Amino acid sequence: MRANSHARHIVKAITWRILGTLDTILLSWIITGNALTGLKIGFAEVITKMILYYFHERVWFKINLSKSGVVLESRKRHLAKTFTWRAVGTTDTMVISWIISGNPFIGLKIGFAELITKMILYYLHERAWYKIDFGLERRRLRKAKNKTNE
Repeated sequence: MRANSHARHIVKAITWRILGTLDTILLSWIITGNALTGLKIGFAEVITKMILYYFHERVWFKINLSKSGVVLESRKRHLAKTFTWRAVGTTDTMVISWIISGNPFIGLKIGFAELITKMILYYLHERAWYKIDFGLERRRLRKAKNKTNE
């Protein structure tokens, strides 16, 4: 069962990274006016973001925000994950953008633009994955049990 949760987090990391990279490339291109710079920034963060996202998922998998002992699976949890991930992701983007462009203000502009676009995309990504049972054997079994009891 643990391997399933790891597989889920790896697949979530990949799907999020595709969305996030496309967003970063587009924003970087718009802000710098240079498509090549946008591509460099977008592809440079692919590796760092996938590693950071995987560990972010593992930490949140172990966090229990409810008082009753049941893991809180709700919009509140997804919003909290959105804000914590955005802090990690934006910091990474600003540093990488600064290094590639050589201009700290480019890094700040891209980072601030991402605060909005990425939080919206991340929240929608979390909501979509909440509806998917891949890697969540217990939830799948609970749903099957509830259907049997109906």
